[in-house]
Amino acid sequence: MKKKLVTVPASYEILDRLDTQPVEIGIEECGRVCYKSEHKIGVGTAPGFCRGMVKHKHSSVIETRVLTFLIGCANSVSVNQLYYTQPKYLIIDRLGSTPSIETLLITGSIRAFREMVIFHPDCLITRAIVAEIAKRHPFLFEDILAEKYDLSAPTISARKLSLVGAVDNLSPELKLRHRHIAVKFIVNRAVTHEIVRHRPCIYLQESQRYCRYSEDQFDNRVTFIRPMFFKEGTPEYSIWEEQMLQTEEAYLRLLKTSSPQASRTVLPNSCKTELIVYTDLRQWNHIFHMRTSKAAEPSMREVMIPLQADFKKMFPDLGEFNTRLPNM
Repeated sequence: MKKKLVTVPASYEILDRLDTQPVEIGIEECGRVCYKSEHKIGVGTAPGFCRGMVKHKHSSVIETRVLTFLIGCANSVSVNQLYYTQPKYLIIDRLGSTPSIETLLITGSIRAFREMVIFHPDCLITRAIVAEIAKRHPFLFEDILAEKYDLSAPTISARKLSLVGAVDNLSPELKLRHRHIAVKFIVNRAVTHEIVRHRPCIYLQESQRYCRYSEDQFDNRVTFIRPMFFKEGTPEYSIWEEQMLQTEEAYLRLLKTSSPQASRTVLPNSCKTELIVYTDLRQWNHIFHMRTSKAAEPSMREVMIPLQADFKKMFPDLGEFNTRLPNM
């Protein structure tokens, strides 16, 4: 009896449920996609997972939660000090000033705020932000606190803004820059090779280096994305299917004597992979501009066109998603 190929269709999921959950919950759920270890998620596991990511310097994982702060500065020296550091991974808008105080809106990932304190310990604004985050999530900053970094900033107030209640109510211009959304794609690796070229975005991807598809959790099989180019039952589909079966057999044979990172060298672009993309609404708009046009790769358009339609429904106040922006 001929062995049957395991295939799934391309798909996506908007991870907006993470927007109302604690920071550590989102980091764990996104991070475990890399290792396909979601089955290890349980009550109280998130802080330990975050500690492990910080300890092993898997910094990309702690990028997957972004926070927004309303900052009040008692004088302009602190603001100038912030800009002097050239914080390219922070989104900063000046909201206004009085003779005694200046107000800023600052959005950044946990990683960005951590590294600002580590590399620019004299910056009062980021010290105040990290001090505020560390009150709620100390396990994300235990190494920094252990080094006794000075987080005091008496002339700065930092108030975390809730995503649903505050950031979603910003003006359209500010909302496009500060509101971030995570989407999980289940697509082939040819599609992910193109998506990850977009910058600035945060990415986490299922790792063929760590995943051993001969294990029970993968049903001892490699999973492939059904190609949209070939209709099932056609000669072309049969050629593709036969090649995938041969590839799978070679991979599983190699795993008997080799590591996953060595065995994966025979795997093709058709392999199923999971990719989380996390970025602000303006960048999403740019992605849609590039990846829904008639010139875009058809497998990319297959997921991006319906995703764009979902974004239009989620953010009806943002006309940007109903028009095309010029190239950025």
